[in-house]
Amino acid sequence: MHEVLRALIGRDRPVDQEMWRSFWDQLRDGALRPGETVALLTSLSTRMPDQDTLIGMLRSLDERRPAVAARLDNTANIVGTGGGPATFNISTAAAFVAAVLGVRIVKTGSRAHASTCGSFDLLDRLGIGLTTSYEQTDAMLERFGIAFPGHFVYPREVAALARSIVPMDLRMIGGFINAVGPFLAAMPVSSQLVGVSDHSLLPALRQVAATVADRRIWLCSNGLGIDELVSSVDNVIHTNDGTGEIRLRADAPGPASGGIAELRPASGRTEVVDHFLGVLSGSGPGLATRTVALNAAALAVASGLIGEWTEAVKAAEDVLRGGAARDLVHRLRARPVRRAADGGGAR
Repeated sequence: MHEVLRALIGRDRPVDQEMWRSFWDQLRDGALRPGETVALLTSLSTRMPDQDTLIGMLRSLDERRPAVAARLDNTANIVGTGGGPATFNISTAAAFVAAVLGVRIVKTGSRAHASTCGSFDLLDRLGIGLTTSYEQTDAMLERFGIAFPGHFVYPREVAALARSIVPMDLRMIGGFINAVGPFLAAMPVSSQLVGVSDHSLLPALRQVAATVADRRIWLCSNGLGIDELVSSVDNVIHTNDGTGEIRLRADAPGPASGGIAELRPASGRTEVVDHFLGVLSGSGPGLATRTVALNAAALAVASGLIGEWTEAVKAAEDVLRGGAARDLVHRLRARPVRRAADGGGAR
């Protein structure tokens, strides 16, 4: 048994960067014993590892990546950790609204893990392709103000793990990959809005965010366990830039069950697209509209485009009522880019 597995199972010592290097080398060379990668993912997804182990893992993966020469300055990324109650694609809708506001947006994501329709599933149904390189991503940003990077931003080791557990599906034991996905993607942006559904992940993710110096990271949580900001409940944003917590009060408090009902996803390929475009047209349920506007406003404030929350929310609501976000979707549908291959990632 590899020493990484012994340490994870025993929980008696952290896994340092050198131990992780050895594990990735053996994964690459096919030298691991049968079942060891299944045991690794099961252990990580059962309980979040300690801070040193988690940071050691992320650094060991970072050092194996090809050098990223690109720098997407004045660009914001929105992504979630997945899990929680099923909702429609709130963060993807917010990305389109924020792009219309003038925020340069990259929306990272994946196929559905715990949800019924992940961001990549929705984009596929809309006929919008993923970018396959940083150069293509930058070109899309210049033309449309928004881009959807494919799996090239994630470590190759994630795809290798997924292949190694076949015939098992990564979605069965890959909850850890989604949970840390926002920190797995090599996305050289200026700011990042990360929705966290499981509050027990916050201590570890805050510790990781504190080690990141090249971008502003906002970790968002609420009492509904939804991995986006929700306007009907109080939300907390944990920052990594020394500004402390940001607390957003509910705009119209109401029963949690009613709130979740208005945010539920549609079913069926056609219904999902129609519902999404309806929200972007300003004709969706009131809570859906306000919630998308709140997340778009957060992107505008985090990126520095707009300084005041009230102003940012109003501007986002105006975009929704005017239909410009829906029009941006149609412009992208008319100019799809080449599809990226499937792989691991975050929602």
